[in-house]
Amino acid sequence: MYATIRAYQGNAELADALIENESDLRRVIGEIDGFKAYYLLKLAEGTATVSVFDSQEGADASTAAAAAWLSENLPGIASAPYVTAGDVVLSF
Repeated sequence: MYATIRAYQGNAELADALIENESDLRRVIGEIDGFKAYYLLKLAEGTATVSVFDSQEGADASTAAAAAWLSENLPGIASAPYVTAGDVVLSF
């Protein structure tokens, strides 16, 4: 498995906007080949998402899809996130 974390610093209101658009997010992220899980975290310092896929290709596709969706649907709310990714080496 492969996971991607996208952190949007100083943008806690983004989490609320994403919750309001859950059905779109399910369609955009959940239909990517190899999808396993998606988590949305509302943090004191901002918003973060975690996407889990079977492979790096799916995770990379989710990052591109998320960026395109945010640009089109929430252009004034979402700034460029810090993105990091890697192999899931332990899961339970």
